Amino acid sequence: MKFIECPRDAMQGWPHQISTAAKTDYLNALMEVGFDTLDFGSFVSPKAVPQMADTAAVLKGLRPNGKTRLLAIVANVRGAEEAVGYDAIDYLGFPFSLSETFQLRNTNKTIEQSLAEVQTMQELCIKNSKQLVVYLSMGFGNPYGDPYSPEIVLQWADTFAGMNIGILSLADTVGVAEPANIATLFSRLIPAYPDIEFGAHFHSTPYAWEEKISAAYNNGCRRFDSALKGIGGCPMAQDELVGNIATENLAAWCARQQIPMPFHMTDILDAVQKAERLFHKDLI
Repeated sequence: MKFIECPRDAMQGWPHQISTAAKTDYLNALMEVGFDTLDFGSFVSPKAVPQMADTAAVLKGLRPNGKTRLLAIVANVRGAEEAVGYDAIDYLGFPFSLSETFQLRNTNKTIEQSLAEVQTMQELCIKNSKQLVVYLSMGFGNPYGDPYSPEIVLQWADTFAGMNIGILSLADTVGVAEPANIATLFSRLIPAYPDIEFGAHFHSTPYAWEEKISAAYNNGCRRFDSALKGIGGCPMAQDELVGNIATENLAAWCARQQIPMPFHMTDILDAVQKAERLFHKDLI
């Protein structure tokens, strides 16, 4: 079971600017917990995401420990070119939407243009000893009426398999995934592409997360994205209660199922307290 902690997702939409020092302290504390990976920042336009403008400065203050690897989100080749220049970064994550409408809104490029960018990013990653993680955004459906079906997801998985992409994470961008289609997708994808690590990045209401996690896990998924306190998520979700899966909930679920975890529950509870202090202005 791999826990991918997503403080970047939590911080990027936060209404108050978080100082570089506060981000650095928080991330260094998270690196001691035992997460497999930290989605720590992004190399994107500071105009589009002001909270992430100091990602390079934050990175300089981090203390890699050999246990937790670092993932940076990029939205284009320019961002990828910057990210691969840092030895501490292990993974580059690119959001590739199955919805043409959302891809244009999110990266200002069509799906066809984005596919060409993925190829260039993959070449950059191989050359610089990084690994590209492609997030299949709107992986469970979209609210725009763009074409969607499990077969479309399988076709894109086949395309990325042909490009030797090693990690594909299905993203429930606007919280529309249901247990049935989660089970359908993972039960078909994982056996069909044994060389690809498939992950789940769910957004959910506070009441529907468990059934999503169960459906994915029971159909072979072992890589899960989450964020402490469930902070973050897509601002385009139609329900304001839709956010990230809370890491403490995911850990508690694993404990109930007697699934081995890379940390103790006390470590997670300590991390929750750190999250509450960092995001205290709106959590109190």
